[in-house]
Amino acid sequence: MPGGRLTQAERQQIALGVAGGLPYAEIARRLDRPTSTITREVMRNGGPTAYRADLAHRATEQRARRRTRTAPPEPQAPPQPHGRDAEAVREYEERFTTVLIASGTPKMMARVLTCLYTTDAGSLTASELVQRLQVSPASVSKAIAFLEGQGLVRRERDEGRRERYVVDDDVWYQSVMASARGTAQLVETAREGVAVLGAHTPAATRLENIARFVDFVSESITRAAEQAREVLHAKPADGKLEG
Repeated sequence: MPGGRLTQAERQQIALGVAGGLPYAEIARRLDRPTSTITREVMRNGGPTAYRADLAHRATEQRARRRTRTAPPEPQAPPQPHGRDAEAVREYEERFTTVLIASGTPKMMARVLTCLYTTDAGSLTASELVQRLQVSPASVSKAIAFLEGQGLVRRERDEGRRERYVVDDDVWYQSVMASARGTAQLVETAREGVAVLGAHTPAATRLENIARFVDFVSESITRAAEQAREVLHAKPADGKLEG
């Protein structure tokens, strides 16, 4: 297995693979490189939707020159409990982050969310996030504000009065409910357009169809979320399952 920095030709192969929808593991196999190398390369250079071989190669050369001038200490991976393999955890976190980005979550927000999800406590302080992600406090603050708006994290204070950012078993339910509220506003606004544009006109008919479709889908998703929450989080009476 070759070591050292990726060549420009290898980056071109990575770009072709990403554009073709190949899994990172398959790209890595074709280049005879570790999967973690491919994952880091793509995530460091714009993610799967914005990776460009020439830009990535140029950026890597610039980073190498900056490191030569000032070589800061490498950030150390946090110690892993329960005997976990630190490199396997790092690779998994990068893969999970990539999936979140591909689903539409902005990069910094995806990194923060992954960090919270993969922490046993399910909560971290701002300073802990800064240390783990090696980013500025302002970046963490902006990411948390976005995630709160989506209903994906919540804040609480610990015994030391420090503010902690929390994810728990209810977080995706709350996120679905927040999305449903936004969807309800879209439905209401679309139906206002029907009156403005005139009933039975082509434009009004289009807006009414949008409202009906989105309303139906949103109601179905909300109902499914409530049922899932009830089933998955239900606690059996007296600690026994009913047979």
